[in-house]
Amino acid sequence: MNGSNKTLKIIHAGALQRVVETCLEHFLKQNSGLKLEIKGVGSREGAKRLLSGDHYDIIALADQALFAEFLVPDLVENYFAFAADQMVIGYDRFSSGSQEINPDNWIELLLKPQVRFARSDHHLDPCGYRALMVWQLAEKLYNIPGLYSKMETACIPYSTYPKSLDLANALFQGKVDYAFLYSSEATQLGLPHIILPSKINLSNPAFADFYDQAAVSLESKLPGNTVIIHGKPIEFAIGLSKNCPYPELAQSFVDLLTGSEGSLILEECGLIPC
Repeated sequence: MNGSNKTLKIIHAGALQRVVETCLEHFLKQNSGLKLEIKGVGSREGAKRLLSGDHYDIIALADQALFAEFLVPDLVENYFAFAADQMVIGYDRFSSGSQEINPDNWIELLLKPQVRFARSDHHLDPCGYRALMVWQLAEKLYNIPGLYSKMETACIPYSTYPKSLDLANALFQGKVDYAFLYSSEATQLGLPHIILPSKINLSNPAFADFYDQAAVSLESKLPGNTVIIHGKPIEFAIGLSKNCPYPELAQSFVDLLTGSEGSLILEECGLIPC
C-alpha cells in the first residue's frame, strides 16, 4: 500500500505511546511516504478535544466508556476494546521507603508525612479517576473508614500531573516517591511496582460488581454539568473518525494493532490483548 501524499492523524492515550510508535514503525514499512501527525494526551482530555472540533482519523483511548460518553454516534460510528491493564503503584529505587514497601503495607507507608505520592488529573486522564477508585475500593476491602479522604488529602495536588506518563517522568526525576500508574507503563519504563489485589486493581471482570461500588464525579459532555462514572475493568479502545479522509488506510492500521503482530507488541509493552 502506498501512503504518498497522505497524512494520517492519530490521537492516543499517553499510556499507549510506545505501543503506537512501535506499530507505526511496522505500518510505515508497508506505507511508504505516509505522513503522520500523532498526539498523546489524557484520554478524557482527548475526547473533549474531538468534541470541540479537533480532527483526528484514529482515536485510541484508555477507557472505552469515553467513546459512548463523548464520541458516538456523532464523531465515531464504531469502536472496540483491544487491550486490558491494571492499576499498580510505581516507584524508584531511591523512593522513600522503597526497601520496605510491599502489598501489605503500602497504605501505611504512603500516608507517612515524609512520603510523596501522586496521581494524574482525573478531569483529563482515566488513570487519575481510576486511582481514586482504587482508594475507594481499598477502603471497602480493608475496612478502613476514611481511607479515601486520607489518601486524597495526602496526595500531591492532582493538577500537577495531567496524564500518567507525566507521573512516570516525575518518578525518574525524583519529584515523587510513588505514583498510581498502569502496569504497562511501569513495565515499559522498568519501574519497580507494587501489584495490588485483583479486587481493587480494576483488572478482573469477575470483580466488576465490586468495582462498580467506586464512583467519581466529573464534568460531563455539557460544560457545567457533571456525570458520575463507576469503576469497571480497565479496557483500552480504538475507533475511526466518521470523516476520516482515508478510511481504508486508517482501518489497515487498526487491523495491524489488533492482529497477531499488534498482539505481540501489546504483550511486549505489558498490556493484555483482548
